[in-house]
Amino acid sequence: MGLWFFSKERPASVKLIVGLGNPGDAYAGTRHNMGFDVVDRLGAMLGVKVKKAKFGARFGEALSGQDKCILLKPWAFMNRSGQAVATAVGFYRLDLAELLVITDDMALPPGRIRLRVGGSAGGHNGLADIIGRLKSDRFARLRVGIGPSNLPDSADYVLSRPAAAERALLDEAIARAAEAVLCWASEGIEIAMNRFNSTGSNSKDQELR
Repeated sequence: MGLWFFSKERPASVKLIVGLGNPGDAYAGTRHNMGFDVVDRLGAMLGVKVKKAKFGARFGEALSGQDKCILLKPWAFMNRSGQAVATAVGFYRLDLAELLVITDDMALPPGRIRLRVGGSAGGHNGLADIIGRLKSDRFARLRVGIGPSNLPDSADYVLSRPAAAERALLDEAIARAAEAVLCWASEGIEIAMNRFNSTGSNSKDQELR
């Protein structure tokens, strides 16, 4: 994959890359903020600060060739993520094929990622709000596995910070997820799914739901 760079040329297309999380220091590093962490990783890779306030979100942009990539972190609590996404989609007049949303997922083990297009929110409040606001589920999403809750209340689990061993797996997944996003943006969802859905931190022969 070639290096991404800045350009003054007019972009041929716009890709909107949305990471979900909760704003504020109290939630930094929690399992529920995997989407934010992946977007921050992308920003570091691309030399972009995702800090500008726009669309009710934190925002950054970069160019790859003639393609503009918008990095977005909705700056509202998780279950209100949809308004920022819908506003950005409307502003850029995007087809939903140009949108990718990154979330945490308790149904995947820590260290695993999965790309897909469409489908239900799977109990994820942020995805549910986006689907409701867009009135469609036909957009790509990338799920970063955090494993099932070991606490009576799953909210306590997703809003807590993992121990060191799990954190290492999640950091590996965040790095791999960032590469998967770049693959999606440059080569499309099918190639990205084939390349990244078949690999994980523990096995190359994992069967994905």
